[in-house]
Amino acid sequence: MGFFDEVYDIVRKIPKGKVATYGQIAKMQGNPKRAKIVGWALHKNPYFGEVPCHRVVNRNGEISSGFAFGGMTVQKKMLEEEGIIFDENSKINLSKYLWKP
Repeated sequence: MGFFDEVYDIVRKIPKGKVATYGQIAKMQGNPKRAKIVGWALHKNPYFGEVPCHRVVNRNGEISSGFAFGGMTVQKKMLEEEGIIFDENSKINLSKYLWKP
């Protein structure tokens, strides 16, 4: 199984109403220094709708400016529809919403 497929398998497990960080996924995969490659894999996600890449944010709880499936507004809306609340700076409270597998 390739790196990208491993990323997709991990991201499929993130439940609704939770988020993970790029670095968290890289660590779970055994490659803690590859957070940017995780981001690239999600940008190239061929399984939109099956692999919930919208549930992956950066280490500060911010959404991706390069969300491949409609941009930041779409990603934020998808997360809000799952019950995730953003603060006044458009950040997610990771102590509340971070996925803890």
